[in-house]
Amino acid sequence: MLPTVLAGFGLGLSLIVAIGAQNLFVLRQGIRRERVVAVALVCALSDAVLIAVGVSGIGAILHAVPWLIDAVRWAGALFLGGYGLLAARRALRPAHAALQVSDEGPRDAERAPRLAPIVLTCLALTWLNPHVYLDTVFLLGSVANTHGADRWWFAAGAAAASVLWFFSLALGARHLGRRLATPRSWRIVDGVIAVVMIALAVSLVWPR
Repeated sequence: MLPTVLAGFGLGLSLIVAIGAQNLFVLRQGIRRERVVAVALVCALSDAVLIAVGVSGIGAILHAVPWLIDAVRWAGALFLGGYGLLAARRALRPAHAALQVSDEGPRDAERAPRLAPIVLTCLALTWLNPHVYLDTVFLLGSVANTHGADRWWFAAGAAAASVLWFFSLALGARHLGRRLATPRSWRIVDGVIAVVMIALAVSLVWPR
């Protein structure tokens, strides 16, 4: 049992740590200390659901419906492209002078940001990304099923890796807040986010 859990943990962690739209969003929210726990929880629970889908065998059904993956791919490309353009706009024309860091956490407005838009953005970055399905549903699901009766232990290990990674990234990023509490720093952060998001959007629809 333990070797199976560790195998799932290792594979899950190796797939999730790559720089991507979801990780960049979690990092940004963590640095700004805005709805950090909610964002990490949404990402971790989404991964757990997708892993369960793959282990249950539904991934094989999804693989037989290629148009569904294509639909998600184009929707994801449009969303990532739009998000990237918004980040580029923030980099070129920042709406706020800087983050104001205090002991309670950074604030860039008079009131805390609303939860719903942040959660919806997080869900979109997760569920409209075809790479998430390839990694969790198809790849992790396929490898998990090679473990036979222990496949759910493998899935538990992979889900634990997601929980550890997202909460570590979100809660650990807050320590970067003071270093990024300048207009120039945040323009650079948003510029990097814009480049990565737009590059990911193009990669989703670029002919292979």
